[in-house]
Amino acid sequence: MNLASCYLFNNLPDEKIELIVAVSRARVILPGQWLFHKADKAEYIYLVEDGAIELILPVEPDIEVPVALIRPGNGCVGIGALLKPYTYTLSARSKEISHLTEIPSSEMRALFANDPDFGCAVMGNLAQRLLDRLVETREEVKLHFINLIQSATFS
Repeated sequence: MNLASCYLFNNLPDEKIELIVAVSRARVILPGQWLFHKADKAEYIYLVEDGAIELILPVEPDIEVPVALIRPGNGCVGIGALLKPYTYTLSARSKEISHLTEIPSSEMRALFANDPDFGCAVMGNLAQRLLDRLVETREEVKLHFINLIQSATFS
């Protein structure tokens, strides 16, 4: 398990990583298999060790918007498991056979309760990632807005 590759665990000492490894388990998921659906109770965080997990925003019963493709080394899926109300905010499906590390959110929260500094470090890493995503999203919205104005002007 390569937990240190996930942004949640940046700059954590090895002994803290080992606590997470102790409560984690390996999981294999086949291509096309759903890991979870939007609004499901979030019980696990998943790190992609091998393969690819697609994050999807369901819009209508037959319409899905791909949001991201998570591969080894570029993050984790299921962060809703760390934040109330502990539900997933997107759906996740395997694009290819994937080997995952599955971390129970209840175990993570218990570790944080026993060591608030540990929880603060992980949640600080999460907050930084969410802030980075917010800034990226604002830039994308700005570009779409500029394109919309330009296309309306030329019509």
